[in-house]
Amino acid sequence: MNKIIALLRDIPIPRMIKVQQHFIAPEIGDTASAVRKAMKEAGVLPRVSQGDRVAIAVGSRGIADIAIIVREVVRAVKSAGAHPFIVPAMGSHGGATAEGQAEVLEQLGVTEQSVGAPVHSSMDVVEVGRLPKGLPVYTDKIAYEADKIIVINRIKPHTAFSGPIESGLMKMITIGLGKHKGADAAHAYGFKYMAEHVPEMARIVLSKLPVIFGVAVIENAYDRPARIAAVPAERLEDIEPGLLLEAKSLMPRLLFDPIDVLIVDEIGKDISGSGMDPNITGRFHTPYVKSTAPAISRIAVLGLTAKTRGNALGIGSADVITRKLFDEMDWEKGYMNAFTSTVLTPVKVPMVLPTEKLAIQAAIKTCNVPDFHQVRIVRIKNTLELKEIRISENLLPEALASKAIEVLTGPVTMHFSDVP
Repeated sequence: MNKIIALLRDIPIPRMIKVQQHFIAPEIGDTASAVRKAMKEAGVLPRVSQGDRVAIAVGSRGIADIAIIVREVVRAVKSAGAHPFIVPAMGSHGGATAEGQAEVLEQLGVTEQSVGAPVHSSMDVVEVGRLPKGLPVYTDKIAYEADKIIVINRIKPHTAFSGPIESGLMKMITIGLGKHKGADAAHAYGFKYMAEHVPEMARIVLSKLPVIFGVAVIENAYDRPARIAAVPAERLEDIEPGLLLEAKSLMPRLLFDPIDVLIVDEIGKDISGSGMDPNITGRFHTPYVKSTAPAISRIAVLGLTAKTRGNALGIGSADVITRKLFDEMDWEKGYMNAFTSTVLTPVKVPMVLPTEKLAIQAAIKTCNVPDFHQVRIVRIKNTLELKEIRISENLLPEALASKAIEVLTGPVTMHFSDVP
């Protein structure tokens, strides 16, 4: 390692400037009232009858105001004289255990105390049908035995396939409620067929289970609720594609292109199913996605989020990581996700350097710029928070020329969290 340190220590790191990226970003002012309004306008609440046991499916993503959204659905169900409870709908996440999935919900703020309904977590499933290809379709046994089911999820682009329906309510019905066995089955043919299999499998579940409606959340570029819609179960397949297009139009992005080195302070399953969103980085793990991301030569990842609990799925998208990140990795969690998705590249380990500075210098050294002093660097906290980012000093003219970028500071020496 001494030879590597000697090779990298003189690689110059440019001074950085904080800028703010501006996006068209509609935002809901009162999330609770927006949920109530959405359910009223969709006319779905009369579908809940007095005495019904109603399973409310909640996933593992860090959706903004998720506890508020779930709480309002719970209150609406109770107002009809029914008995709501929460079921985790997150496939194999949470280490593919009942305890782990309940813990994920707790980390997201969804507890009996916060939403007013108990959490019933189990990995037991029931087979409810098969595709023509023979793939079994599974669903959560607890939800299967409920009188009614409501599904809550965010609508957004998937990170491994493109289609009219990607991440959202239909996918949660298929893979989320399918638990580990259902997720395994849905991924058995790989992501090449996922755009076809998700709606096919969801149709079977919808024909067999008493799903009455879904609550869809669309977020803006700043990870805040932009729209909440209640969708009757029989209209999910018709309405969700339009919601997906709306979600795609509101996504954030990096406004600099090309980028020689992208520095990502943290990745995690709470940030993206792929640790860091490939729709932002352009580093997709399958060839089945259409990308509009900027060209990025090297990615250096410095750490994991606390909420990911060591799950470093997606680390294979990086070129360089720190030793600290490597030591925090929970291999089993990442491998479980990889086994389920059948895609192994997200858990491959990139080059490991002892410190953040050396990791960044390694990325600069290998990004193929003829003059290291002219390297184009962008640094972000994670792929969800792209409002305030940092850019290398040489990108200042581009920032000043853009109406969508506001310069916040002058150039300063780059900060490293592992240096006192």
